[in-house]
Amino acid sequence: MRGFLASSIGVATAAVLALPLALPTPALAETVPVTPAGSTQSLPLVPMGPAAARTPGVPGMSASPRGPETQGLPAREVRTFSMVGVVWDDVTAQLNGRVQVRTRSVRTATWSDWQDVEVHNSEHAADPDAAERDSGRVRGATAPLWVGESDGVEVRVQAELDAPATRAGSRLPSGMRIELVDPGAAAAAGSSDGKNSGPADDKGEMVAPGLTMEMAEASAANMPHASLGANEITELDKADSTADAVFAGEGALAAAAAPYIGPRPRIVTRKGWGADESLREKAFAYTNTVKAAFVHHSASGNNYACKDAPAVLRSLYRYHVVSSGWRDFGYNFAVDKCGTVYEGRAGGVSKPVLGAHTMGFNTDSMGVAVLGTFTNSAPPAAAVDAVARLTAWKLGLFGRDPRGKTTLKSGGGNRYPKGRNVSMNVISGHRDGFATECPGKQLYGKLPTTRTSSAKLQGRP
Repeated sequence: MRGFLASSIGVATAAVLALPLALPTPALAETVPVTPAGSTQSLPLVPMGPAAARTPGVPGMSASPRGPETQGLPAREVRTFSMVGVVWDDVTAQLNGRVQVRTRSVRTATWSDWQDVEVHNSEHAADPDAAERDSGRVRGATAPLWVGESDGVEVRVQAELDAPATRAGSRLPSGMRIELVDPGAAAAAGSSDGKNSGPADDKGEMVAPGLTMEMAEASAANMPHASLGANEITELDKADSTADAVFAGEGALAAAAAPYIGPRPRIVTRKGWGADESLREKAFAYTNTVKAAFVHHSASGNNYACKDAPAVLRSLYRYHVVSSGWRDFGYNFAVDKCGTVYEGRAGGVSKPVLGAHTMGFNTDSMGVAVLGTFTNSAPPAAAVDAVARLTAWKLGLFGRDPRGKTTLKSGGGNRYPKGRNVSMNVISGHRDGFATECPGKQLYGKLPTTRTSSAKLQGRP
């Protein structure tokens, strides 16, 4: 996968630090090259002593003589980043423990409180037998956490007392690293009108104003819904949206004449949110049809402004591809707290693009991630409404009733064995296909009304 390998360079230390303690600078920080599209610093975690290992007031968390039960990094200065996550070598290994980080804000020069990072993230991935998972590049990973623009970090990862020990005697996975993701600058405003475009080449040169070959290919997958290089796909009324089924592929042809297709919502394209198309694998991957939509939360926290959502997406994308080793952004669509819908994995918004979002049930489904964490926090009404609007359109293209049931064959996971036919709601939560907290209790509780709203938008009686 292009863009995955990194080089090792030194990280410069600022001359004056407005900190209550002196921050060391890592001697070597593995990082991808700094570009307007962003960068990733990857720093190995190190064993920490028993005194640092104990987390006061947290049952089951302690040090043990059996091995390095706590790993982390002391507070240090690093190059600017906005999202953090922890990865490790073996994608099949589970991190049974607690991951906490604190960061120093670039804007205020103050340190945050300790923040928990969601450790269970393996369920957001390709199916066990998928080529994407068996590429040899995929790593185990926590969920990423959006922390805002920061230039200092401290990390501690502590094993549970009853976590099984590895062959090396540790209760933590081997090769743990903290990933510090800089989303880079936003794309320039404005979009191409499709004029003056010529044939693409294979050297990354511009093939249309402001477009490389990879950008043109991703954008062309959305034609004729939008012109080449468009930053968004405009919304349509219900009558005009029916024509979209013609372009959705063979799996949607039966729905082309059907009346139950919801109005197409406005969708910000990958170019619109600034996806670096050189990161992903070139080819697009498709499944046969779309029988179901799985709703997720990104578990990346709620501390972002809607204007920052494109940066959050660029960070998630880079974390999925560069840090976790996936072929592309995991979800088919994303929705921010203000209700804006974004194109996710490349291949065309109306087509049955194969995602990596619900392990075991990526075939014949789509994944929609609401940006945020909704275990205890209620999802904004605008975001819930956007999920209803998006599913009314996309499921309608494939003739699916959002209130109905469908049957999906499990590709393997911790809830259903491989090969089992499972009855699912057409609009399901991630936890319906995999034993997980996702999409969070609060968002999951909104799915019954989402199904009703989506069906109403389709015009179903």
